Amino acid sequence: MSPTITKIYILLAISLIGGEGNFLYSQEASSNFHYHISIDNPENQSLQVSLDLLVGDQDTLILKMPNWTPGYYQLMNYSEQVSRVSARVKDGTEIPISQLNPNTWQLISGQNSQIKLSYEVKADKKFVANSLLDSKHAYLVPAGVFMYLDGEINSPATVTIDADQWPDVATGLKLVHGEVKTYFAEDFDVLYDSPFLIGDLEELPSFEVNGVKHRFIGYEMGDFDRVKFMQNLKKVVESSVGIMRDIPFEEYTFIAIGPGRGGIEHMNSTTVSFDGKQLEDQEGMIRMMNFLAHEYFHHYNVKRIRPFELGPFDYDRGTKTNLLWVSEGLTVYYEYLVTLRGGLMNEKQLFENLESDINEFENDPGKVHQSLVEASFATWGDGPFGTMGKGPDRSISYYAKGPIVGMLLDFAIRDASKNKHSLDDVMRRLYTHYYQKLGRGFTDAEFQQTCEEMAGIPLNEVFNYVYTKKELDYDTFLGYAGLEITKDKTVAGESKFTISRMESPHSLQKLILNSWIGLK
Repeated sequence: MSPTITKIYILLAISLIGGEGNFLYSQEASSNFHYHISIDNPENQSLQVSLDLLVGDQDTLILKMPNWTPGYYQLMNYSEQVSRVSARVKDGTEIPISQLNPNTWQLISGQNSQIKLSYEVKADKKFVANSLLDSKHAYLVPAGVFMYLDGEINSPATVTIDADQWPDVATGLKLVHGEVKTYFAEDFDVLYDSPFLIGDLEELPSFEVNGVKHRFIGYEMGDFDRVKFMQNLKKVVESSVGIMRDIPFEEYTFIAIGPGRGGIEHMNSTTVSFDGKQLEDQEGMIRMMNFLAHEYFHHYNVKRIRPFELGPFDYDRGTKTNLLWVSEGLTVYYEYLVTLRGGLMNEKQLFENLESDINEFENDPGKVHQSLVEASFATWGDGPFGTMGKGPDRSISYYAKGPIVGMLLDFAIRDASKNKHSLDDVMRRLYTHYYQKLGRGFTDAEFQQTCEEMAGIPLNEVFNYVYTKKELDYDTFLGYAGLEITKDKTVAGESKFTISRMESPHSLQKLILNSWIGLK
């Protein structure tokens, strides 16, 4: 609790239950936030948000709307969607509230006043990092919906959804009052990490892995083989858990928000754009399983195995780190391995995925201008895939180079340790030591140190590929696994790289390759 706030009770007036003047959770501990979302006229694409505040001896309150949402490293300026902000005391008298800057409001409360804060949020953008409301459903990105009281980010919060026209709500938050659809978050980091999908939703048959339930719930998912899809998804989860050897939640929910673009990871859920038409052939199924493997593996890598800077978050300015190449790039690498080891794609398809990343990176003019750590840090300006045509190309994508360096790093560790250790061991050590034991993220130096502990030797050559623009030595590192790479030219004059097995690998190369692809 902020030292300047002696006691603040934040309560919600529930208009649809309990009668006038009754408050839900009125006996909750101090600094308990309860939000009420009303969806009366969805065709207007505006959410009505309200909360009630019972203020102690504080005369002035500062309320803020986040500028971004964790998992999507771009400033979204959510406050631009906010309008009609007002505040009233219990008798209906309006009290002063002023906007200090685009995402900050100052409320003059007066002492011992019960205050109702109300505002609207426009929800008209179809993207996984934006809220969307239409006549059939609602998708809420909490960082763009719920203001927070400055200094109270660690306070618990509850949310009640008032949308009687729709029967279903999907979210990673715990349901604490089913009749009125009320959900609990232990703090605002958890709240902002827990989006809502509301509508007439479909839930596919769930499955369990190591006794933990996994659900798939979606909106307008289309026609596809639902049984086969869930069988494949279970293999993805089992493969991921097989690598990390732990499941850190009681339940996990895949939330399919409908056709669109992108996915965002969360602690016990993921929101993904999904269209069953994408599953019409085997290639489409593999792409979807890669996509879902990526988002699922993120609950380990970035949500728990995280760079030191990614928590606590700076919701105003964004949180920058050099290590998105680990959080995102290595997750791309693991999406391939998870899908392969789960039996959903073969060795040839694995090579094709890696070749695609190599070809994208090697034909990118930005590779001589920007390193992996620079690309990670610059993503807030360049975007996650580089500058993408915004002037001369002097940037790269950590989504392309990251998995390549991950593969080289993996092979280097395996070769140096005689295949006793691998990048899998690095990920497990980061998970058990920094997340489970220390409860914090890791630094750049600690990541390299962990890799070198597993290898038993310095790995300066590989990490030069992280910190500099040095040309990658594919032949040496792929050779550790009995692989070779050839380079040709396309008709357009671009480089085209192809990975294949060596004809006569020695015993360690065979051991490394078989272990890498999941063979005994």
